[in-house]
Amino acid sequence: MAVMETPEKILRRLEFKVVRRLDGFLFGDYRGIFYGPSLDLAEVREYQPGDEVKRIDWNVTARMNRLFIRQYLEERELTAWLLVDLSPSMGFGTRRHLKREVAAEFAAVAAYIITRHGDKVGCLAFPGRRLPVIPPRAGRVQALRILQVLNRTEAGEGGLTDLGAAVRHAGRMLRRRRLVFVISDFLTQPGWDGPLRDLGQRHDVIAVWIRDPAEEELPDVGVIPIRDPETGQQTWVDTSDRRVRAAYRDLVQAQQTRIRDTLRRERVDALELSTAGTMVDPLVKFVTYRKQRGRWRLPGR
Repeated sequence: MAVMETPEKILRRLEFKVVRRLDGFLFGDYRGIFYGPSLDLAEVREYQPGDEVKRIDWNVTARMNRLFIRQYLEERELTAWLLVDLSPSMGFGTRRHLKREVAAEFAAVAAYIITRHGDKVGCLAFPGRRLPVIPPRAGRVQALRILQVLNRTEAGEGGLTDLGAAVRHAGRMLRRRRLVFVISDFLTQPGWDGPLRDLGQRHDVIAVWIRDPAEEELPDVGVIPIRDPETGQQTWVDTSDRRVRAAYRDLVQAQQTRIRDTLRRERVDALELSTAGTMVDPLVKFVTYRKQRGRWRLPGR
Protein backbone atom coordinates (compact mmCIF):
# COMPACT_ATOMS: atom_id res chain seq x y z
CA MET A 1 0.00 0.00 0.00
CA ALA A 2 1.54 3.29 -1.04
CA VAL A 3 2.06 5.76 1.80
CA MET A 4 0.53 8.69 -0.10
CA GLU A 5 -2.56 6.85 -1.32
CA THR A 6 -5.83 8.40 -0.19
CA PRO A 7 -8.77 6.17 0.85
CA GLU A 8 -10.48 7.12 -2.43
CA LYS A 9 -7.49 5.97 -4.51
CA ILE A 10 -7.14 2.76 -2.50
CA LEU A 11 -10.82 1.93 -2.95
CA ARG A 12 -10.65 2.61 -6.70
CA ARG A 13 -7.61 0.32 -6.97
CA LEU A 14 -9.39 -2.41 -5.03
CA GLU A 15 -12.53 -1.98 -7.13
CA PHE A 16 -10.52 -2.43 -10.32
CA LYS A 17 -8.22 -5.25 -9.18
CA VAL A 18 -10.51 -7.22 -6.86
CA VAL A 19 -14.21 -6.37 -7.10
CA ARG A 20 -14.44 -6.42 -10.90
CA ARG A 21 -12.69 -9.79 -11.06
CA LEU A 22 -15.07 -11.17 -8.46
CA ASP A 23 -18.00 -9.79 -10.44
CA GLY A 24 -16.74 -11.72 -13.44
CA PHE A 25 -16.70 -14.88 -11.36
CA LEU A 26 -20.04 -14.30 -9.63
CA PHE A 27 -21.83 -12.28 -12.33
CA GLY A 28 -22.31 -9.46 -9.81
CA ASP A 29 -24.15 -11.51 -7.19
CA TYR A 30 -22.23 -10.64 -4.02
CA ARG A 31 -24.51 -12.72 -1.80
CA GLY A 32 -22.86 -15.76 -3.34
CA ILE A 33 -19.85 -14.76 -1.21
CA PHE A 34 -21.35 -13.15 1.87
CA TYR A 35 -24.77 -14.28 2.98
CA GLY A 36 -26.44 -14.76 6.33
CA PRO A 37 -30.03 -15.83 7.02
CA SER A 38 -32.31 -14.00 9.42
CA LEU A 39 -33.65 -15.24 12.75
CA ASP A 40 -37.30 -14.97 11.66
CA LEU A 41 -38.58 -18.52 12.08
CA ALA A 42 -40.58 -19.78 9.11
CA GLU A 43 -41.13 -23.46 9.87
CA VAL A 44 -39.77 -26.60 11.46
CA ARG A 45 -39.17 -29.56 9.17
CA GLU A 46 -37.65 -33.03 9.45
CA TYR A 47 -33.86 -33.24 9.23
CA GLN A 48 -32.35 -34.16 5.86
CA PRO A 49 -28.76 -35.26 5.16
CA GLY A 50 -26.60 -32.17 4.60
CA ASP A 51 -28.57 -29.88 6.93
CA GLU A 52 -26.52 -27.89 9.45
CA VAL A 53 -26.47 -29.56 12.87
CA LYS A 54 -26.68 -26.21 14.68
CA ARG A 55 -30.19 -25.71 13.18
CA ILE A 56 -31.61 -28.78 14.95
CA ASP A 57 -34.63 -27.89 17.12
CA TRP A 58 -34.01 -30.13 20.12
CA ASN A 59 -37.38 -29.42 21.76
CA VAL A 60 -39.35 -30.63 18.72
CA THR A 61 -36.88 -33.49 18.21
CA ALA A 62 -37.47 -34.71 21.78
CA ARG A 63 -41.27 -34.60 21.37
CA MET A 64 -41.34 -36.30 17.96
CA ASN A 65 -38.46 -38.73 18.57
CA ARG A 66 -37.06 -37.73 15.17
CA LEU A 67 -34.61 -35.02 14.16
CA PHE A 68 -36.19 -31.70 13.14
CA ILE A 69 -34.48 -28.45 12.08
CA ARG A 70 -35.49 -24.78 12.11
CA GLN A 71 -35.89 -22.89 8.84
CA TYR A 72 -35.83 -19.10 8.74
CA LEU A 73 -37.24 -16.39 6.52
CA GLU A 74 -34.64 -14.64 4.40
CA GLU A 75 -33.78 -11.10 5.39
CA ARG A 76 -34.39 -8.47 2.74
CA GLU A 77 -31.66 -6.31 4.21
CA LEU A 78 -28.34 -7.78 5.23
CA THR A 79 -26.35 -6.15 8.01
CA ALA A 80 -22.71 -7.15 8.38
CA TRP A 81 -20.07 -6.36 10.97
CA LEU A 82 -16.30 -6.27 10.55
CA LEU A 83 -14.31 -7.16 13.69
CA VAL A 84 -10.80 -5.98 12.81
CA ASP A 85 -7.67 -6.84 14.80
CA LEU A 86 -5.39 -3.80 15.12
CA SER A 87 -3.09 -5.31 17.77
CA PRO A 88 0.71 -4.74 17.53
CA SER A 89 1.30 -8.13 15.86
CA MET A 90 -0.82 -6.95 12.91
CA GLY A 91 1.85 -4.30 12.23
CA PHE A 92 4.22 -7.00 10.95
CA GLY A 93 4.89 -7.54 7.27
CA THR A 94 7.87 -8.30 5.05
CA ARG A 95 6.37 -8.80 1.60
CA ARG A 96 3.89 -6.60 -0.27
CA HIS A 97 1.95 -5.29 2.76
CA LEU A 98 1.71 -5.24 6.52
CA LYS A 99 -0.89 -7.58 7.96
CA ARG A 100 -2.98 -4.63 9.17
CA GLU A 101 -2.93 -3.18 5.65
CA VAL A 102 -4.28 -6.45 4.25
CA ALA A 103 -6.94 -6.40 6.99
CA ALA A 104 -7.95 -2.83 6.08
CA GLU A 105 -8.09 -3.61 2.36
CA PHE A 106 -10.21 -6.71 2.87
CA ALA A 107 -12.52 -4.73 5.14
CA ALA A 108 -12.83 -2.09 2.42
CA VAL A 109 -13.58 -4.72 -0.27
CA ALA A 110 -16.20 -6.43 1.89
CA ALA A 111 -17.79 -3.08 2.84
CA TYR A 112 -17.86 -1.90 -0.77
CA ILE A 113 -19.41 -5.13 -2.08
CA ILE A 114 -22.07 -5.18 0.64
CA THR A 115 -23.00 -1.50 0.65
CA ARG A 116 -23.26 -1.05 -3.12
CA HIS A 117 -26.39 -3.23 -3.02
CA GLY A 118 -28.01 -1.09 -0.34
CA ASP A 119 -27.12 -3.29 2.62
CA LYS A 120 -25.38 -2.05 5.75
CA VAL A 121 -21.99 -2.73 7.30
CA GLY A 122 -20.42 -1.62 10.57
CA CYS A 123 -16.91 -1.97 11.95
CA LEU A 124 -15.46 -2.71 15.39
CA ALA A 125 -11.67 -2.55 15.89
CA PHE A 126 -9.88 -4.25 18.80
CA PRO A 127 -8.13 -4.48 21.25
CA GLY A 128 -8.48 -1.45 23.51
CA ARG A 129 -11.41 0.64 24.68
CA ARG A 130 -10.36 3.69 22.70
CA LEU A 131 -10.50 1.99 19.30
CA PRO A 132 -13.38 3.08 17.07
CA VAL A 133 -16.82 1.59 16.54
CA ILE A 134 -18.40 2.56 13.21
CA PRO A 135 -22.21 2.08 13.24
CA PRO A 136 -23.73 0.18 10.30
CA ARG A 137 -24.60 2.27 7.26
CA ALA A 138 -25.02 1.73 3.53
CA GLY A 139 -23.34 3.46 0.62
CA ARG A 140 -19.89 3.89 -0.83
CA VAL A 141 -19.07 6.61 1.68
CA GLN A 142 -19.31 4.00 4.44
CA ALA A 143 -16.66 1.83 2.77
CA LEU A 144 -14.41 4.88 2.50
CA ARG A 145 -15.05 5.78 6.14
CA ILE A 146 -14.10 2.28 7.32
CA LEU A 147 -10.93 2.26 5.23
CA GLN A 148 -9.91 5.73 6.44
CA VAL A 149 -10.49 4.93 10.12
CA LEU A 150 -8.63 1.60 9.98
CA ASN A 151 -5.63 3.17 8.22
CA ARG A 152 -5.41 6.12 10.59
CA THR A 153 -5.99 4.28 13.87
CA GLU A 154 -2.93 3.52 15.96
CA ALA A 155 -2.17 -0.03 17.09
CA GLY A 156 -4.15 -1.27 20.06
CA GLU A 157 -2.95 -1.23 23.62
CA GLY A 158 0.03 -3.35 24.60
CA GLY A 159 -0.15 -6.87 25.98
CA LEU A 160 -1.32 -10.12 24.44
CA THR A 161 -4.36 -9.81 22.21
CA ASP A 162 -7.53 -11.15 23.81
CA LEU A 163 -9.61 -12.19 20.82
CA GLY A 164 -12.09 -13.92 23.11
CA ALA A 165 -12.92 -10.64 24.86
CA ALA A 166 -13.49 -8.89 21.52
CA VAL A 167 -15.77 -11.67 20.30
CA ARG A 168 -17.74 -11.67 23.56
CA HIS A 169 -18.19 -7.90 23.28
CA ALA A 170 -19.50 -8.31 19.72
CA GLY A 171 -21.89 -11.01 20.90
CA ARG A 172 -23.34 -8.69 23.57
CA MET A 173 -23.62 -5.82 21.11
CA LEU A 174 -25.37 -7.68 18.25
CA ARG A 175 -28.97 -8.54 19.04
CA ARG A 176 -30.38 -9.74 15.73
CA ARG A 177 -28.64 -12.24 13.49
CA ARG A 178 -25.78 -10.67 11.52
CA LEU A 179 -23.00 -11.60 9.14
CA VAL A 180 -19.78 -11.20 11.14
CA PHE A 181 -16.22 -11.13 9.79
CA VAL A 182 -13.47 -11.75 12.35
CA ILE A 183 -10.35 -10.33 10.66
CA SER A 184 -7.18 -11.25 12.57
CA ASP A 185 -3.86 -13.08 12.58
CA PHE A 186 -5.27 -15.12 15.52
CA LEU A 187 -2.10 -14.56 17.56
CA THR A 188 -4.03 -14.25 20.77
CA GLN A 189 -4.46 -15.46 24.31
CA PRO A 190 -6.07 -18.90 24.58
CA GLY A 191 -9.73 -19.30 25.36
CA TRP A 192 -11.22 -17.68 22.26
CA ASP A 193 -12.88 -20.86 21.01
CA GLY A 194 -15.81 -20.68 23.46
CA PRO A 195 -16.78 -17.08 22.63
CA LEU A 196 -16.44 -17.88 18.92
CA ARG A 197 -18.74 -20.87 19.35
CA ASP A 198 -21.33 -18.73 21.15
CA LEU A 199 -21.14 -16.05 18.44
CA GLY A 200 -21.54 -18.67 15.69
CA GLN A 201 -24.71 -20.04 17.28
CA ARG A 202 -26.52 -16.73 16.73
CA HIS A 203 -24.69 -15.26 13.73
CA ASP A 204 -23.10 -16.29 10.44
CA VAL A 205 -19.38 -15.96 11.26
CA ILE A 206 -16.50 -15.90 8.76
CA ALA A 207 -12.90 -15.91 9.97
CA VAL A 208 -10.45 -13.94 7.81
CA TRP A 209 -7.02 -15.25 8.82
CA ILE A 210 -4.13 -13.00 7.77
CA ARG A 211 -0.58 -14.34 7.76
CA ASP A 212 2.91 -13.31 6.69
CA PRO A 213 5.33 -15.95 5.27
CA ALA A 214 8.28 -14.53 7.21
CA GLU A 215 6.57 -15.44 10.47
CA GLU A 216 6.52 -19.09 9.50
CA GLU A 217 10.23 -19.79 9.03
CA LEU A 218 13.43 -18.27 10.44
CA PRO A 219 16.05 -17.23 7.86
CA ASP A 220 19.66 -18.38 8.29
CA VAL A 221 21.20 -14.97 9.07
CA GLY A 222 23.18 -15.65 12.23
CA VAL A 223 22.42 -14.19 15.66
CA ILE A 224 19.57 -11.68 15.50
CA PRO A 225 17.25 -9.97 18.01
CA ILE A 226 13.61 -11.11 17.87
CA ARG A 227 10.97 -8.94 19.50
CA ASP A 228 7.46 -9.99 20.43
CA PRO A 229 5.23 -7.15 19.14
CA GLU A 230 2.45 -8.03 21.59
CA THR A 231 4.53 -7.97 24.80
CA GLY A 232 7.60 -5.98 23.74
CA GLN A 233 9.93 -8.70 25.03
CA GLN A 234 13.12 -9.21 23.03
CA THR A 235 15.52 -12.13 22.85
CA TRP A 236 18.59 -13.01 20.80
CA VAL A 237 18.32 -16.10 18.59
CA ASP A 238 21.05 -17.95 16.67
CA THR A 239 19.27 -18.59 13.37
CA SER A 240 22.33 -20.36 11.94
CA ASP A 241 21.50 -23.33 14.21
CA ARG A 242 19.40 -25.78 12.19
CA ARG A 243 17.85 -27.16 15.38
CA VAL A 244 16.61 -23.68 16.30
CA ARG A 245 15.09 -23.15 12.86
CA ALA A 246 13.48 -26.61 12.92
CA ALA A 247 12.04 -26.04 16.40
CA TYR A 248 10.62 -22.68 15.35
CA ARG A 249 9.09 -24.20 12.20
CA ASP A 250 7.48 -26.99 14.25
CA LEU A 251 6.14 -24.46 16.76
CA VAL A 252 4.52 -22.34 14.03
CA GLN A 253 3.03 -25.38 12.29
CA ALA A 254 1.56 -26.63 15.56
CA GLN A 255 0.07 -23.19 16.21
CA GLN A 256 -1.49 -23.04 12.75
CA THR A 257 -2.90 -26.54 13.17
CA ARG A 258 -4.55 -25.49 16.45
CA ILE A 259 -6.13 -22.46 14.77
CA ARG A 260 -7.46 -24.51 11.84
CA ASP A 261 -8.75 -27.24 14.16
CA THR A 262 -10.52 -24.66 16.34
CA LEU A 263 -12.22 -22.97 13.39
CA ARG A 264 -13.24 -26.35 11.96
CA ARG A 265 -14.55 -27.57 15.31
CA GLU A 266 -16.60 -24.43 15.83
CA ARG A 267 -17.95 -24.66 12.25
CA VAL A 268 -16.53 -21.30 11.20
CA ASP A 269 -15.55 -20.93 7.54
CA ALA A 270 -12.03 -19.53 7.16
CA LEU A 271 -10.67 -17.29 4.43
CA GLU A 272 -6.84 -17.27 4.54
CA LEU A 273 -5.04 -14.21 3.17
CA SER A 274 -1.30 -13.57 2.88
CA THR A 275 0.74 -10.38 2.80
CA ALA A 276 2.64 -11.94 -0.11
CA GLY A 277 -0.27 -12.20 -2.55
CA THR A 278 -3.54 -10.72 -3.72
CA MET A 279 -6.92 -11.58 -2.22
CA VAL A 280 -8.71 -12.49 -5.47
CA ASP A 281 -7.61 -16.12 -5.77
CA PRO A 282 -8.24 -16.91 -2.06
CA LEU A 283 -11.69 -15.31 -2.34
CA VAL A 284 -12.59 -17.36 -5.42
CA LYS A 285 -11.38 -20.52 -3.65
CA PHE A 286 -13.42 -19.57 -0.58
CA VAL A 287 -16.60 -19.03 -2.60
CA THR A 288 -16.12 -22.35 -4.38
CA TYR A 289 -15.68 -24.10 -1.05
CA ARG A 290 -18.88 -22.64 0.39
CA LYS A 291 -20.74 -23.61 -2.76
CA GLN A 292 -19.48 -27.20 -2.62
CA ARG A 293 -20.54 -27.65 1.01
CA GLY A 294 -24.08 -26.58 0.23
CA ARG A 295 -24.11 -23.02 1.57
CA TRP A 296 -24.65 -21.33 -1.80
CA ARG A 297 -28.14 -19.95 -1.25
CA LEU A 298 -29.56 -16.94 -3.01
CA PRO A 299 -32.21 -14.97 -1.12
CA GLY A 300 -35.33 -13.66 -2.79
CA ARG A 301 -35.47 -9.88 -2.77
